[in-house]
Amino acid sequence: MGGQLSLFGGGDGDGAPPRRRSGLVEPHVTDGDRALAARLPRFVRFGTSSWSFPGWAGIVWKGKPSEAALVESGLEAYAQQPLLRAVSLDRSYYGPLRDADLTGYEAQLGVAREKTPELPRFRVLSKVWDEITTAVFPRHPRYGARAGMKNPHFLDLARFESEVLAPYRRAFAGDAGPFVFELTPMPAGTFDERAFVARVDDFVSRLPAGHRYAFELRNAELFGARWVDMLKASRAAHVFTYWTAMPPLREQLRLRAVTAPFTVVRLMMPPYTRYAARKVELAPFDRVREPQPEMRDDVVEILRAAAEAGCDEGFVLVNNKAEGSAPLTVRALAERTADAFAR
Repeated sequence: MGGQLSLFGGGDGDGAPPRRRSGLVEPHVTDGDRALAARLPRFVRFGTSSWSFPGWAGIVWKGKPSEAALVESGLEAYAQQPLLRAVSLDRSYYGPLRDADLTGYEAQLGVAREKTPELPRFRVLSKVWDEITTAVFPRHPRYGARAGMKNPHFLDLARFESEVLAPYRRAFAGDAGPFVFELTPMPAGTFDERAFVARVDDFVSRLPAGHRYAFELRNAELFGARWVDMLKASRAAHVFTYWTAMPPLREQLRLRAVTAPFTVVRLMMPPYTRYAARKVELAPFDRVREPQPEMRDDVVEILRAAAEAGCDEGFVLVNNKAEGSAPLTVRALAERTADAFAR
């Protein structure tokens, strides 16, 4: 299963089901990291898209752990880094996680809490299985004969509750952050704006209470006042996404898209870039290759808006493809945020 996930997660998946060998990977933490983390507003939670990257040696990892070691116990070390108080669990996009998967992650996070009890609580944001978030299956070999066909299980509440949510309730209640519904890009004309918003609104209105939900558009033509107002009425979050085919972050913010008591920002890829090419260009993700100053400025403004709205959690999740090295982008964003909120 891990091999299949890595094929379609582009190396951003968390691999095979986690096991429980503690201490296999040690965190790299500096006094500067601790001092910078102490300057951040308490509601801000920076993180990355997954964690299994050997190129982060000397940045997040002590020594040079292998990818296999990071898959097995990297989360334990990651969660001891004071600047990283959240992570995006991306492999859940490719298939529902089992109780054993989540129990393994919970065990790693338990060890991290024991070693660093002074740090704010860690949160795991889980991408929802694409069988539920896809309206039309992309024309990709992964989908076989279904490629290009409509998905009868798009926003299927029963499947979400039984196949996605149920294991979290049984095995991962303490560390779960918001569930992220990344709505797979749809061919133009699949929905008009009004019908699409109504469809999502019906789904959101029936979601079980007691959890936080965030929705990420990948179709720019569907983003507008109707979308924002619908999410705001349901106290679900619009995901501010820095992604090739969506409006810039500042345009999303102009519509006052802080819609919930929490907010989520996902920094994926600059405009007009492609995932596969970006991965090859930027590997092994050990340094910032293409700083995005406008993106960084926009993140700070979104966090300001979240603070003004009274959000109790502001998640900023960074992908390596944004600038070249997600944890180094986090450090740069943390410095900007700490300075901005100190003024």
